[in-house]
Amino acid sequence: MALKSSISVLLFCAVLKLMTGDDASGITIYWVQNGIQSTFMETCTTSNYDFVNLAFCPPLEIIDIKSCQAKGVKVMLSIEGGAGNYYLSFSEDARQVADYLWNNFLGGQSSSRPLGNAVLDGIDFGIEGGTIAA
Repeated sequence: MALKSSISVLLFCAVLKLMTGDDASGITIYWVQNGIQSTFMETCTTSNYDFVNLAFCPPLEIIDIKSCQAKGVKVMLSIEGGAGNYYLSFSEDARQVADYLWNNFLGGQSSSRPLGNAVLDGIDFGIEGGTIAA
């Protein structure tokens, strides 16, 4: 019983450490240029946010990713999906999506990178629906 309790305590401490690490917290904003919100750079320079997630496909030519990152803000691409019937049928589909995102938004190489040579800090998947596997 003592061993089981010790393992539980160690597991709890490990999870707590992961949740409280340097990169495990911070304030995130979902940014889209809609006429109401501040500009991308105004959002980055407020010092209010640790992460800026690009949402709802803002006009990419107005975004200065590198300047925002130079201020210590992590910039991520938000891929959301509320209602809808979408899924990846095969593991190869998932591989193709991952390759596309890596090569066009993260550290990979592509001749058609929408953000030029800027490299985003990550991808935020907000898949709200999901499907039930048969």
